[in-house]
Amino acid sequence: MPLEAVEARRLYRQIADQLRGLIERGEYAVGAKLPTERDLAEQLKVSRPTVREALIALEVEGLVRIRVGSGIYVSEPAAHALPSHLAGMIEGPFELLRAREFIEAAIAEQAARVATSDDIARIDASLEAMATVQHPGEASMIHDRAFHIAVSGCLDNAVLVRVVGELFDQRLNPYFAKLAHYFENPQSWGAALAEHQAIRDAIAAHDPDAARAAMREHLARSQARFAQSFGTETGPMSRVSSGNG
Repeated sequence: MPLEAVEARRLYRQIADQLRGLIERGEYAVGAKLPTERDLAEQLKVSRPTVREALIALEVEGLVRIRVGSGIYVSEPAAHALPSHLAGMIEGPFELLRAREFIEAAIAEQAARVATSDDIARIDASLEAMATVQHPGEASMIHDRAFHIAVSGCLDNAVLVRVVGELFDQRLNPYFAKLAHYFENPQSWGAALAEHQAIRDAIAAHDPDAARAAMREHLARSQARFAQSFGTETGPMSRVSSGNG
């Protein structure tokens, strides 16, 4: 018999699929409160960021609504929601940030070795622009992107510049945008700006180890900001099995 290639599903998609199945079977009716992130993570034996990616996926699909400080509730399915088969093609926010942490830390390390005065000037220009805009907003994303492109541009490699740009542009996908809606604000922007400055200073000082560490710190802190509590630690007992985890 003919065989087809098998693609392993991302872990957060498996969790989202299991929760969707419970909702569709009526285990959780419209308006019902789901277990907290902590409860789900403990029962499924996965990290809370993985659970969060699953919940964000279900919110984008219109199946749940996250109310900060209250809980996660089953929603009436919305006609305009993203279909689950399309949602399954999107990378999760934490998956993207981990990839960026790995790739861009190596790029920053090499940038510190080879950056010219012109490269530093381009990095400085993006930082100055970042300091003049409000966040969240389109302008802040443009200048944030320009900073990471400027760092990768130090290596004079068009492929790496394109990869960094394409990874950054995933911030525009529905999952990332939904998560940013909850946690990005002027305070988080101020923290990110200081982290960018540390990256710039290490590159300008031609200190590869410090540049690598500063980029990793920035993207790790980005993950931590997105992993803050929704303030929903009190919830019902979970009905989710750990069998699919």
